[in-house]
Amino acid sequence: MLSMPPAALVLISLSLLLPSCQVLPVHIRSTTVQATPFASPRVHTAPSDDNSLSDLPLQVGYGVSSSWFELYFTDPVNPAARQLTGGPDGPLAEAIDAAQLSVDAALYSMSLYSIRQALVHARRRGVQVRVVMESDNMDGSDPQALKDAGVPILGDRREGLMHNKFLVIDRSEVWTGSMNMTKTGAYSDRNNIMRIRSTKVAADYEAEFNEMFVDDKFGSDRAVATPIPHIIIDGTPLDIYFSPDDHVQAALLDLLNNARSSIYFLSYSFTADPLSKAIQQRAKAGLTVAGVMDADQVRTNIGTEYDAFRMAGLDVRLDDEPGLMHHKVLIIDAQTVVMGSYNFTASAENNNDENLVVIVSPEIAAQYMQEFRRVYAAAGP
Repeated sequence: MLSMPPAALVLISLSLLLPSCQVLPVHIRSTTVQATPFASPRVHTAPSDDNSLSDLPLQVGYGVSSSWFELYFTDPVNPAARQLTGGPDGPLAEAIDAAQLSVDAALYSMSLYSIRQALVHARRRGVQVRVVMESDNMDGSDPQALKDAGVPILGDRREGLMHNKFLVIDRSEVWTGSMNMTKTGAYSDRNNIMRIRSTKVAADYEAEFNEMFVDDKFGSDRAVATPIPHIIIDGTPLDIYFSPDDHVQAALLDLLNNARSSIYFLSYSFTADPLSKAIQQRAKAGLTVAGVMDADQVRTNIGTEYDAFRMAGLDVRLDDEPGLMHHKVLIIDAQTVVMGSYNFTASAENNNDENLVVIVSPEIAAQYMQEFRRVYAAAGP
């Protein structure tokens, strides 16, 4: 029988164990998931079981669905976008048309005929329709048409912005993202919007809506806690945040500081120094980091982090297409997505009414990475 020194036996045992010990945890509130290695946006495809998703064909835009969500991206470079039809507003209008009980909408701005008419028709057939808006954007013809139809609209009347873009339908589904309900938001700008079918998510957004519409509390006036901040839908963890009272920036810092392989971002406005420094530190630690920012915002924003990113040697580009690069997205470790209305700014953190969703799903992250590549390919340094 062949004998072997004890030290050799230890080395062999370690070599057998090491392959199973390479994955590090990433945290989403109280949930721990496993990070997936991710490389350059130019060459890598995120791991995804695309068989679980179905394409939702749009004339102008991109869409996928699963058992509990639909996810849409605008396509402003599509020549058909000039017709102002066939985009993500179509499915949303259909969802409003199917409403039976209620539609509550928190809209920063409003100029989409499809959404205006869907809300008016819902009101006329007896559905409860309520709207809160940013007061500065209430003078247009579309908000006036809602008022003329008897739809109650409450403005924020505050210095901070009512910057949300969400709708709660029949207290059972939520539409949210970066897309304003405007012609430019749906057809000129780069945006995303997600339909989430969940009574628990709807309860969170309904509570937020009622704080504004019923209690007349906006911005820093708000104090009611999010009813169900952590939700799992078909095995997918979601965290729901509203600013300024949910300390969103602290949550984002925790996600960034725990990133293990990659951070990609699409940011309309990025002036939050703590978030910028966290991203730069993770890049120094060896993570892959890349981003795209809106060129107009970089040129005009005081305190933009674009120069800091470039000076740190990060692959951060400017999107200079005619419309806005209006996303507010983080993609971390090929599995965690941050999306919503929350720009990475002090105003979003401290003054504005905003909402943000953190989703842990490689399948959803893969869809956002496809959008990242579309935007990244059209951007330049």
